[in-house]
Amino acid sequence: MNKLLFLISVVMVLIVSCHPSPKEPKDDTNMVKLITLDPGHFHAALVQKTMYEGVDSTVHVYAPAGSDLQLHLDRITAFNKRTENPAHWKEEVYTGDDYFEKMLAEKKGNVVVLAGNNRKKTEYILKSLEAGLNVLADKPMVINSESFEMLKKAFETAKEKNLLLYDIMTERFEITTILQRELSMMPEVFGTLVKGTADDPAIIMESGHCFYKYVSGNVVVRPAWFMDASQQGEGIVDVTTHLVDLVQWECFPELSLDYTKDIDVQAAKRWPTGMTVSQFKTITKLDSVPSYFKNNLQHDTLLKVWSNGEIDYQLRGVHAKVLVRWDYQVPGGNDTHYSMMRGTKANLFVRQGAEQQYKPALYIEPVTNNADYEKILQEQIKKIQAQYPGVELKKKGTGWEVVIPDKYKEGHEAHFSRVTQNFLEYLDKKDIPAWEVPNMLAKYYTTTKALELAKKNNSR
Repeated sequence: MNKLLFLISVVMVLIVSCHPSPKEPKDDTNMVKLITLDPGHFHAALVQKTMYEGVDSTVHVYAPAGSDLQLHLDRITAFNKRTENPAHWKEEVYTGDDYFEKMLAEKKGNVVVLAGNNRKKTEYILKSLEAGLNVLADKPMVINSESFEMLKKAFETAKEKNLLLYDIMTERFEITTILQRELSMMPEVFGTLVKGTADDPAIIMESGHCFYKYVSGNVVVRPAWFMDASQQGEGIVDVTTHLVDLVQWECFPELSLDYTKDIDVQAAKRWPTGMTVSQFKTITKLDSVPSYFKNNLQHDTLLKVWSNGEIDYQLRGVHAKVLVRWDYQVPGGNDTHYSMMRGTKANLFVRQGAEQQYKPALYIEPVTNNADYEKILQEQIKKIQAQYPGVELKKKGTGWEVVIPDKYKEGHEAHFSRVTQNFLEYLDKKDIPAWEVPNMLAKYYTTTKALELAKKNNSR
């Protein structure tokens, strides 16, 4: 009997040792813990539109009290309360005047998410890295040549401390852009990228935007500073960041660029969008125009918003043009994208106009159209169909439209979770593709150099 009791007690000890008490806290040292710093742009909330495995549901927010912060929190609440696949974020908020210093001192997370007023963004980036925090930043990370120098130091700091600094390039996840890139890497279909000339570039990227727009089913409330170039940055260094990134990503895939040798900014110009005071009040929900607009306010009725820009440059000898244009409101109500890549065998276009019902569509237009080319194209498209089942070719004039099933058309908002997921994978592996950092530097060198040139030319 005593022997039996002894055996039972041994078994019980083994069971307890193999199964820790449920009250024992789970080791969360490998959890990603987000810190949201001074969120003034709705992109900060879109990073949290979905939940992520391995990311703590508690997010620490450090920001000045005010409408920017409240709008951010309202968006997170809406994600938590939606009926379909609700999120479950818990926001811990600190709003003291020393919010930035408090964040650096407390370090309650390991990843700082930045999307807001760009005037301080580069400083936020650098000091966060110096404090040992990784950074996921919305574009643009810099808005002038002075902050570009600070960004160079930030990347050096990230390397020294084995930290990750990454910007949110959502346009790489647009399916028409992805397939345009894939087709450009098929010599049988595209040939090789031509060099082009200043008057006839090899690649053109254009982006159309509107101040009055819907996001997540609601009209976007713009912070007043969004229309102030000294805080948001001019269009030539803001949205143009996406376009310059796509030029690099599509023309020279996975190739590290050297901004000191590979880029020659040849011409640049900038011009304002006119916005009435009534329109300004509609999108900001303000009763008056802040005093910092006094130099851009004409006759108390019209604001000049420096949101438009064009850059003509060479990238490794290839002539490229990027252009961003903002209107208050546009037909179709959404942002639009145009892209052209010229190859020796075919030109590839992404168009998003009235003919496309303001939805992006991809076209292949051969330089010389014949039966042999069509046969080769039909054979090569099978490679894309293997990766994206359902993609088809539809004859359109002398070329073809690439018909893409709706299941691949995620939309701009969904792309934020895709970028964030990539960032989290890089963070987990403590590794990032070798070309990403030099190409981020190349991108911001291009935009800030162009702004410098455009201002020097005193264009429009």
